[in-house]
Amino acid sequence: QVQVVESGGGSVQAGGSLRLACAASGSTFRIVVANWYRQAPGNQREFVARINSNDDTNYADSVKGRIALSREHAQNTVFLQMNSLKPKNTAVYSCNAIVGGRLYWGRGTQVNVSS
Repeated sequence: QVQVVESGGGSVQAGGSLRLACAASGSTFRIVVANWYRQAPGNQREFVARINSNDDTNYADSVKGRIALSREHAQNTVFLQMNSLKPKNTAVYSCNAIVGGRLYWGRGTQVNVSS
């Protein structure tokens, strides 16, 4: 059974950095495409970043220049490096991934940024 699990969240001060991970397990198939989203309290979920099978990346305008996606094929994991974090970046960060032709969602990881 395929599982997608996020990790790496936590509490940081404004200006700090976090590296989130989105890992797929339970399949021999690699993550083809992965998307990151975030949802702050009282807000709708919003798109953050995407990486495709060619390792091409897309970022939301609100995060360009402060985040970067990468992947580690051996671990079947996609990483979201976030720098210069701001209090308004506090949210639950979730990823979904296409693995073996199907889309799977993780449960999310909490990021708290204090001023």
